[in-house]
Amino acid sequence: MKKKLFILSLFLLPVLGFGQSPPKQVIDLENFIERLFPIQEEDIDYESIYEVLLQLYLNPIDINRADAEVLQASYLLNPAQVSSLITYRNSFGSFLSLYELQAVPEFDLQTIENLIPFITLGESGMKSNKFWDRVREEEQAYLLFRHQRTWQTRRGFTPPDTSRNGTLSSRYLGDPNTIYLRFRIQHTRDFSMGVTLEKDAGEQFIWDRKTKRYGFNFFSYHFTRYHVGKWKTITIGDFQASFGQGLIFGAGYALGKGAETVPTVRRSSIGILPYTAALEFGFFRGLGVTRQFKNWQTSLIASHAGRDGRISVSTDSLESFQSIISSFNQTGLHRTGSELSTKNQFQETNLGGNAQYSHPSGKFQIGANSLFTRFNRPWIRTPQIYNRFEFAGQSNLVSSLYFNYNWKNFFLFGESAKSQSGGSGSVLGFVSSLSKHVDFSLLWRKYDKDFHSFYSSGFSENTRPINEQGVYLGIQVRPEKHWKINAYYDYFSFPWLRYRVYAPSKGYEWLARISYQPTRNLIAFIQIREEQKDRNIPDSGEPALPYLVKAVNKINGLLSLETHLTKDFFLRSRILMSRVKIEDDITHGLMILQDVQYGQNKWRLTGRVALFDSETYDNRLYAFENNVLWTFSIPAFSGQGMRYYLLGQYQITPKLTGYFRFSRTSYTDREVISSGLQAIAGPHQTDTALMIRYFLR
Repeated sequence: MKKKLFILSLFLLPVLGFGQSPPKQVIDLENFIERLFPIQEEDIDYESIYEVLLQLYLNPIDINRADAEVLQASYLLNPAQVSSLITYRNSFGSFLSLYELQAVPEFDLQTIENLIPFITLGESGMKSNKFWDRVREEEQAYLLFRHQRTWQTRRGFTPPDTSRNGTLSSRYLGDPNTIYLRFRIQHTRDFSMGVTLEKDAGEQFIWDRKTKRYGFNFFSYHFTRYHVGKWKTITIGDFQASFGQGLIFGAGYALGKGAETVPTVRRSSIGILPYTAALEFGFFRGLGVTRQFKNWQTSLIASHAGRDGRISVSTDSLESFQSIISSFNQTGLHRTGSELSTKNQFQETNLGGNAQYSHPSGKFQIGANSLFTRFNRPWIRTPQIYNRFEFAGQSNLVSSLYFNYNWKNFFLFGESAKSQSGGSGSVLGFVSSLSKHVDFSLLWRKYDKDFHSFYSSGFSENTRPINEQGVYLGIQVRPEKHWKINAYYDYFSFPWLRYRVYAPSKGYEWLARISYQPTRNLIAFIQIREEQKDRNIPDSGEPALPYLVKAVNKINGLLSLETHLTKDFFLRSRILMSRVKIEDDITHGLMILQDVQYGQNKWRLTGRVALFDSETYDNRLYAFENNVLWTFSIPAFSGQGMRYYLLGQYQITPKLTGYFRFSRTSYTDREVISSGLQAIAGPHQTDTALMIRYFLR
């Protein structure tokens, strides 16, 4: 039967327009990921999200081995398509060719074209049985160099001032250049090894063993092997882990609420993966292994790393002195003497594990997680009423149970965890294809005010899963071929106080997006989002009530039109709007932008011109921007002004490609940009980015 289907698919090739082999189209990865990105807010860790997604898509999925969990993690297929693919594979065996995807029910031409760049068949491309021979022959070996700079002088780079008592004011210790260097060599499902180095603007380029600065301020490395006998993964160096719904192991990223309203609410157990970002927190450093036992797998994690923080000395009732951690520094910046004094001030040790059972059908998983974390000093926060139930102490243990079940067109999932404090966190939900045209998701979560998990990225309105309850509903409707409607509604409450919210509070958020794509080269959409949350309103006028908690209502709108006038010429026009209501005060924001892109075989130019007018900072507007390779930009704009940039790339030789970006923001409502040591005396800010990628083979 399978051969008949395969022969039938070959007869269909001329009709579908495929050539001798399925076309591996060049994917605009940034635009693809933009659709998956969460709604823009300044407290979201964009770099970790982007880096994890980038690694998922740069490592093709083996569709002959991938289970429902892996297929869903790609966000390329809906539940009905995942179920159909697994059923087809179980019935007819492994795929012999990518052309065979045409015989899978629920798959259409558009789905196959979107999927092909990210999938592969089996162990193709292995040139040698000897590991180091494969490493020497691997073509995916490259060196990446990136330089970024703001060309106006920030206050931190000016000569220091002298105060009345004769002390000098703080200034940055280093130069204004940001330098990033990465070496990476990898082969999908075989190995990955690399080194990442970075120096931020204002940091010194210095060799200082005392502060662990070896030229660059940040140094990251990893060596990872896959499928070595029964060992599924062996990694040494820096790595992350993702198991269950992210309540313990969250891999540093969480998609959550965004334009893709259905699939992104569910986390995936993608296991242990190398850490390749340049953020200086949120990863393990040590050893991570996963071993396969038929349908079982077990993972062990051992990590020991220095962390940034402020060390203080406290006294107890017996007047003995104790060194404690008073605060963490998660910026990764070490530009001033004060910031440098926080570098590697305490040690963090992690011991963790995972055990997971996967049914042979690939449709059911159940697992358990546990992570023990210990600091070499107690962590005692500065007492505030809102952080009364936050973690305090020297160690924490958090454990969980989770499951994933693919039943027909339903993906059911859940995880429940409990921390050493006694606080618990739980997530329960499903993602479903109700029909060929309708996808739906539902998620319920409850996190106690004393639930503590340091490496979690569970679905939440807060930046961390703590002190929150909520229900999320998402839907996607495709009424006919050219139209798509996405919407979600999320209701949440916070039983205890939060930062800037000095009372129990609640809120809601909804989004609606209508997309129209009459041809492959034209797409238009309109999107509206409303969010209402409580916030402190200062200056109440009552001495006994310095803060009153009031609802802040925000509405954001986005109108977009994208078209390929020719194969090489692309246009994008967008209008962004915002409206904020605080009590009876209503303010607005508006941004209009035009993108142009033109390119041929060896070069491409991308440009943007944008005008913005935002009455207050609450009305700020976020605009996703193209940047140099494997880099992203989502700046926020408030006030009045113009933004424009030009991005160029050119393939100098088959091995060498260069990228250059020039961007400038000009304000009409101010003479000083930013504040403190970041302040620029003038209404203009000019930035450049230069990147060079060199393939070793």
